[in-house]
Amino acid sequence: MDDDSTDDVKPLEQALHAARALVLADLAARDVARADVVSLVEDAVTGRRWWVEQWPQGAEYVAGLVAQDVQDALLERYGRWPLCPVCDGDPHALDVEPELGPDPHWVCGKAGVVVAPVGGLETVPGPGSGS
Repeated sequence: MDDDSTDDVKPLEQALHAARALVLADLAARDVARADVVSLVEDAVTGRRWWVEQWPQGAEYVAGLVAQDVQDALLERYGRWPLCPVCDGDPHALDVEPELGPDPHWVCGKAGVVVAPVGGLETVPGPGSGS
């Protein structure tokens, strides 16, 4: 029985580590990966660890959930993140879609366009870059 629980833990931890890496990559792509912000990522991963332990089938959803958790924490403390690089005018944040599903992406809800996968903001010029 111990072998089964060990086998279950490894994929869960891999999903959590992957989620952490994807969100950290997006934070770094927008130059906001300061120590206090990285702590928000760690808090989100810790919170989602319990969730995914209770529902192992949800492991493929963890990246999107961690991204949303970090986005919410940043909004409370610092403001909107990540800002939409597509629209001109009033700055607004991108949304994670699907809200609960595999293969999460950053999406501009106003323009209705997919901007980048979670973890892929480094490939997209930031707001105000003139692109």
